[in-house]
Amino acid sequence: MNLFFDESGEFKAGAVLSQQGEAYQVEMPSGKRAKVRAKDVLLQFAAPSAAQLMEEAQAIAGEIDLDFLWEVAGQEEFGFAELGTEYFGHEPKPHEAAGLIMRMHAAPIYFQKKGKGRYKAAPETALKAALAGIEKKRQQGLVQAQYVEELKAGRLPEAMRGNVLQLLFKPDKNSIEYKALETASNELQTQPQRLMLTVGGIASAHQLHFSKFLFDAFPKGIGFPPVELPNLPELPLAEVQAFSIDDVTTTEIDDAMSVTRLPDGKVRVGIHIAAPGLGIKRGDALDAIARQRLSTVYMPGDKITMLPDELVEIFTLGEGRACPALSLYATLDPSDWSLISTETRAERVPIAANLRHNDLDALVTEESLEAGTGDYPYKDDLVLLWQWVQLLEKGRMAKREAFGLRPEQNNRVDFNFYVEDEVVTILRRKRGAPLDKIVAELAIFANSTWGKLLHDHGVPGIYRSQGAGNGWAAKMQVRMVTHAAPHQGLGVDQYAWSTSPLRRYTDLVNQWQILACAEHGVTAPLVAPFKQRDADLFAIVSAFDAAYSSYAAFQSDMERYWCLRWLAQEKGDASGMQVEAVVLKDEIVRLTDIPLVIRMPGMPQAARGAQVRLDLLRWDEVDLSVEARVLDIQQADSEAVAEELDEEMSDDLLEADAEPVPDDAAADDAADSAAAGDAAADPEAAAKD
Repeated sequence: MNLFFDESGEFKAGAVLSQQGEAYQVEMPSGKRAKVRAKDVLLQFAAPSAAQLMEEAQAIAGEIDLDFLWEVAGQEEFGFAELGTEYFGHEPKPHEAAGLIMRMHAAPIYFQKKGKGRYKAAPETALKAALAGIEKKRQQGLVQAQYVEELKAGRLPEAMRGNVLQLLFKPDKNSIEYKALETASNELQTQPQRLMLTVGGIASAHQLHFSKFLFDAFPKGIGFPPVELPNLPELPLAEVQAFSIDDVTTTEIDDAMSVTRLPDGKVRVGIHIAAPGLGIKRGDALDAIARQRLSTVYMPGDKITMLPDELVEIFTLGEGRACPALSLYATLDPSDWSLISTETRAERVPIAANLRHNDLDALVTEESLEAGTGDYPYKDDLVLLWQWVQLLEKGRMAKREAFGLRPEQNNRVDFNFYVEDEVVTILRRKRGAPLDKIVAELAIFANSTWGKLLHDHGVPGIYRSQGAGNGWAAKMQVRMVTHAAPHQGLGVDQYAWSTSPLRRYTDLVNQWQILACAEHGVTAPLVAPFKQRDADLFAIVSAFDAAYSSYAAFQSDMERYWCLRWLAQEKGDASGMQVEAVVLKDEIVRLTDIPLVIRMPGMPQAARGAQVRLDLLRWDEVDLSVEARVLDIQQADSEAVAEELDEEMSDDLLEADAEPVPDDAAADDAADSAAAGDAAADPEAAAKD
């Protein structure tokens, strides 16, 4: 005897070897034996053989017309034998009954299983809907196949043109467009983003990186809504002639300085900060714009500003105008450069000049400042400021060492990126150059002084702190807090970001608080926009941290991209180039001419500062990877190289925050962090190969 039975939804046939109660021992045509329960048996038959029955049943199943079978079945529940008699016109033979069962089981939209060997025809409306769905899916399959062929032929299907970014960065994986892109990519053995570059969906690797960032960080676009420009209060005119020092590409000029020699021989140094806080009020439409963006986003050759251009134009410290500013005046005794007093006030400040690093760096050197030689604008003022800021730095370094940190080195090299018509120029620039140091120390002085002003008045602000906590990692971490706390890396008792309110929302918030202190004195805690323990202030800190980290990571990626473009410019393609590099740490090296950091797994051990010659085999602008091999290793040429790298990779800095240094605001950010060691990025984290 043979059995036709159901085993977990799969139909099989076999010869009975034995039976014990409700169970059979069955041998399959393959020779495999199985235990079959009686409740799973659908047919018992003597002939044909199990193998022949399965073969003939499959043939019968393939011949059955489902539509006709559905009509014959009617709407009542039935057994397969009953329907078989109706359909075949006679009591079904074993192979016919098995074929009928197999056909109905494979067509659940026509027949619903109701029990062992029992079925019910689907309602007409349900059947029509299901058939329509199948047809739709079939048509979609044809369209999808057409899309795949177009993509493989190097053409972008018209239906994909409007949603390329969605397909790449946040796809609906059930859409036929995504399935076609995925299928074509798999068949071509490539990645979707590379395929989109090939077919023209994305114009370039640069656009790919930029579009990915915009899709994530600015899903509604980078345009600003229409804004109503604010009315400014009447402000006194300062009796100074101020000047700024910035990179040639800077448009958001946040800070300027002035020097006034007083009749009694004393000197008054003015630090003048753009004052958007006088026009933007907490909770207004302009505040909503700034708070949504939280910071200007920098990248080589471009930026996304925190504030609309027309608003920046009102407050930027452009030369030839008297600009609204928040000024900090420090009265000094030049005999020993002791600080006599400070004063903070809001006023209009005449900006006499916007000086540029690109024009002055070669003229304003330590040697020329010490000797008083050279011919450049504001020479006497810069010589005076140079003398004071050296003492400011010396005082900070003494306090830094008192905190238990190593002295700071100022011989690191920075790199400035300039991009024009997709051609990148990367220039080396020694960190700690005199103009950098002047701007940096004045900004640190202002941020520290204003941080103390807020604290003394009992007004909360947003501070950057380093050194609190237990353990090395906790002590090295730079945190943002809402109360005054030491910043050990900078060597100051408190540090409140306040000198870049056009570019950072935290600085704008602090400016509101400082203005309240300057105007209202001891009653400032009652009228300041943010009161003690204001939950909204904590929310701003959290949101800013997240956004700033995201923007910094993007800037780092774009700088890496432009480093790879620089290589392609020098070589003419993306392969084969010998370059000089220097060992930063273990298997991490950095090219000498550009700030491209590469991990070299398996590189022979070499001392920090060792010179390395690399053969760059290939590099990829899409995934920002570099493949290279070491040709030669030499020991460091001098102690200066080792000192530079010690500072770049020092343990004091590895846990510090990675402050992005924008091309058009390098001096400002150097003031806030980079020149003072608040922002050394860990090259290990930057290496992506």
